[in-house]
Amino acid sequence: MSLLRSYVSGRWHVPDADGAPLHDAVTGEEIARISSAGVDMGAALSWGREVGGPALRELTFHQRAQLLKALGLHLKEHKDELYALSYRTGATKADTWIDVDGGIGVLLGYASKAKRELPNDTVYVDGALEPLGRGGTFVGQHICTPLRGVAVQINAFNFPMWGPLEKFAPAFIAGVPSLIKPASQTAYVTEKLVELMLASGLLPDGSLQLVSGSAGDLLDHLTAQDLVGFTGSASTAQHLRTHQAVIRSSVRFNAEADSLNCSILGPDAVAGTPEFDLFVNQLVSEMTTKAGQKCTAIRRALVPASLIDEVAEATSAKLGGIVIGNPANRDVKMGALAGLEQREEVRRSLKALLESASVVYGSDEVTVVDADAERGAFMSPMLLRAASDAVQPHEVEAFGPVSTLLPYNSVDDAIALAARGAGSLVGSVVTGDASFARDVVLGVAPWHGRVLVLDREDAAESTGHGSPLPMLVHGGPGRAGGGEEMGGMRGVLHHMQRTAVQGSPRVLSAVTNRWVTGAPRTTEDVHPFRKTLETLRLGDTVVAGPRTVTLEDIEHFAEFTGDTFYAHMDEEAAAANPFFGGRVAHGYLVVSFAAGLFVSPEPGPVLANYGLENLRFVTPTFPGDELTVTLTVKQITPREDQEYGEVRWDADVANQKGESVARYDVLTLVAKR
Repeated sequence: MSLLRSYVSGRWHVPDADGAPLHDAVTGEEIARISSAGVDMGAALSWGREVGGPALRELTFHQRAQLLKALGLHLKEHKDELYALSYRTGATKADTWIDVDGGIGVLLGYASKAKRELPNDTVYVDGALEPLGRGGTFVGQHICTPLRGVAVQINAFNFPMWGPLEKFAPAFIAGVPSLIKPASQTAYVTEKLVELMLASGLLPDGSLQLVSGSAGDLLDHLTAQDLVGFTGSASTAQHLRTHQAVIRSSVRFNAEADSLNCSILGPDAVAGTPEFDLFVNQLVSEMTTKAGQKCTAIRRALVPASLIDEVAEATSAKLGGIVIGNPANRDVKMGALAGLEQREEVRRSLKALLESASVVYGSDEVTVVDADAERGAFMSPMLLRAASDAVQPHEVEAFGPVSTLLPYNSVDDAIALAARGAGSLVGSVVTGDASFARDVVLGVAPWHGRVLVLDREDAAESTGHGSPLPMLVHGGPGRAGGGEEMGGMRGVLHHMQRTAVQGSPRVLSAVTNRWVTGAPRTTEDVHPFRKTLETLRLGDTVVAGPRTVTLEDIEHFAEFTGDTFYAHMDEEAAAANPFFGGRVAHGYLVVSFAAGLFVSPEPGPVLANYGLENLRFVTPTFPGDELTVTLTVKQITPREDQEYGEVRWDADVANQKGESVARYDVLTLVAKR
């Protein structure tokens, strides 16, 4: 019988003890044993801090993103191995697709977002420059830098691949090493995942570690620079959150815990409407996908009292068509729970729910295909029905294929019932009535981390009630743990320290690697547009002009573009305008003249202008005004996989009085050597 290994301090570790048995959820066969005996937890954390952290911090955000993308593509090539193991957890092919392909999708999603939204640098600039003095010589800027610790990631059994990867991806992009501690029941999948990740040769030493088995004294060795990300029960989250090391060092602790998620059917969604069918189909899917073992599954189905009988009948009919059995069988739509112990836990919770609910569909007996109903952890889907004043549906989570129908009589009633869950990861509203949707969304939002509004318009593209996505937060208030995971760059910044830096513009430019107003400029005989990406420097500047704006220019521009707005063409009407007092030039005429002044027209390193950002027209330009433009290199972003990079230029167009009339950023693509 194989012993699951840990990977710590740069090597694979075989446990010093036989460990606890792990069983195939379908056959009951013992497939491995697990133990963390002999793992030096303190040394593992030190290895991550001293080896993994420095190696990651040497890389830019874009370089880390490139590695993450390559890692995702590498795992794609080994999906068959992961699928084969996943079937042993009781997951069907569709369930496994969520876990395996979904996990790979998180890696690729974060790689893509990081390249689009983060600089090719090691420092993240957070927000705008803050002027702190009248003369412009004292300014402030928030920056984010990676924490110098390890992200300890404690995961649940239901998603042994997606769970680790959705925590690993933002930590890796941030430049923080990960130590993964999977739940024991399905740790054999995570062990294979980590083995494949390390075998890719893509990860810097120390950036990824694995502890298979008990966490032991792991948390005792935490420091103020470490983080803990936990997915599991609320009781375990509370135990970990109150660990002395976590409290003593104010360790960042993110929990994703119990969640009595609800789905609300709108009164407009009567039988025969697309929304009615969408609600029923979604409820059945959430009950049976992963055998209901999802933290985002629908536990409470809130239905207008007048529709509850029809919903119960339609849902029961749909559940009757679900084939249960060996998940490797193509005809099977619902596999086993993760193990017999998990099934017994669900049955105990079900018994508590039945104190105030009755069974609409399901029984103790279950017919299975291509498997032994007694040896495998199989269970019938259980649809319950309770009165609106029942207590248990809002307090007991049966972490399996169990959901309860609850009636409501008004929108306020539905919102109040949703809130009784005391904090959920996700809620959904199925309705074609936008006004009802708005009332419900705003009413339940304080109690939910995510809200899906499902209707006939978005159904074809909707990823569904229970599908967290890497660009949106996954977490929820109250009972759900009070944390947030993923959320695009929010997940990355969680692993970084935000620091306010105060100083002169020259110093702030050096710290942030971005030229800021007031920092030194460099003007040379060589036009900056004649320089390749490598030879450009922050502060390189060209000053061009002046050019006089005439009334004829304004009228020609109006005729040529069709923009005959009265402020440009009607002297009397323009004079009455409180902002102008007379005819003014078009803002886009000013920008066009500025481009004509600063451009270097011959072919050269500048390949394209691909946009303007932050454009503001500050002061009106009148006929007779003389315009001068100052263009300064503000930020240089090489693209790792291209023969060019991006250059952001600060453009300041001023009149003859020295007043800025327009300010904006010009974005160009510039060739490397």
